[in-house]
Amino acid sequence: MLRKLFPSQVDTRLAIILLIVFVNIVGAGMALPILPLFAEQEFALSAQWITILSASFFAAQFIAGPWLGQLSDRYGRIPVLVASQLGTVVSFMMLGAAPNIAWLFAARVLDGITGGNIIVAQAYVTDITPAQKRTQSLGLVFSTFGLGFIFGPTLGGLLGAWLGARAPFYVAAGISLIPAILTGWFLPETITAEKRQQAVNQPRPKLSVSQILKNQSLLLVLLMTIGAQFALGILQSTFSLYGKAVLFAGQSPERVRLGVGLLLGVVGFGQFLTQVAILRPMLRRFGDAGTAVVGIVVRVIGLVLIALASEPMLAALSSLFFAAGQGLMMPPLQSLATRTVPDNQRGAVLGASQSAVSLSTIFSQAIAGSIFAASVHLPYWLGALITACMLLPAMALLRKFPQQPFPKH
Repeated sequence: MLRKLFPSQVDTRLAIILLIVFVNIVGAGMALPILPLFAEQEFALSAQWITILSASFFAAQFIAGPWLGQLSDRYGRIPVLVASQLGTVVSFMMLGAAPNIAWLFAARVLDGITGGNIIVAQAYVTDITPAQKRTQSLGLVFSTFGLGFIFGPTLGGLLGAWLGARAPFYVAAGISLIPAILTGWFLPETITAEKRQQAVNQPRPKLSVSQILKNQSLLLVLLMTIGAQFALGILQSTFSLYGKAVLFAGQSPERVRLGVGLLLGVVGFGQFLTQVAILRPMLRRFGDAGTAVVGIVVRVIGLVLIALASEPMLAALSSLFFAAGQGLMMPPLQSLATRTVPDNQRGAVLGASQSAVSLSTIFSQAIAGSIFAASVHLPYWLGALITACMLLPAMALLRKFPQQPFPKH
């Protein structure tokens, strides 16, 4: 039935996973951008504790990430996807009902432990996509991420302004239930019974620390991922506070929530536009590694402009640059990571990549509040500097993965 809904040249499984990612990001985008403002206004948390709250999610995800990736390799993508999506539903309900600070932290930790939905979705995409088209397919995931982030923060800002600070969390919980239903009902499993039995009977290759250190190409990819995510973590955890302190200074909490939501919607629009209109021509021209280099440069420009922004219009422009750089950098890096290991380690390498992302974000967000307290502009200058430093491993990676032809369709 579902194949009749899509053209014959479109993989129905890819269409379904993209729909699932879209709905999931709409729900997350509604709730998470306003969480710092909610924590500050409802529970009087300082900037330092607000960013530690953000880091708690990634601390839990760091512990669970490789485990979830390996579980999806052994027992299938679908059970892990459904479980992670249900964990997100419960965590949003807890945020909406939170009577104290402990509930906020418990909700974020729960979502982190079960938060393997995006990484397992990416593993699913690599399962169904030939190697030469993998970057473009992962780019579609990022474009869907961006599309969901257009609507999510905008809706969250509107709901927060109209119905109060807790309403977006409850609505996000309801929306996040939809992906679990779609996954369990419509999405076919890619890990066959034979592959699961083989995983049970034979030890699967694992990625130890020593193996990663010996794999120079993978080490470079992970180093770039860590640096990029460190800068992103600083921005993510302080942007709402920056909006209140600088971009919308002196305005009501409702206007601040709405303004921050709209600006983050601009980020989603920039990422979506990058994936659908810019990424493919860049890949054809520069290949994976070259496109990542361009993404770094564009990202640095965006961060510098954010640091200089003092009013919403300039912040919107800087958000477009940052989103474009992010969209050009991350899909090629993920594709390169999967090309540095055998196919049967794709889930493990994506899990290792997610752990690197989580570890980097833990530290960046844990210290971001103190950096923000020292100077509201400092997090973005520091992010620009760290991102610029990623040009060194990027150039080394470019020599290891020279431009390769990509299909035009």
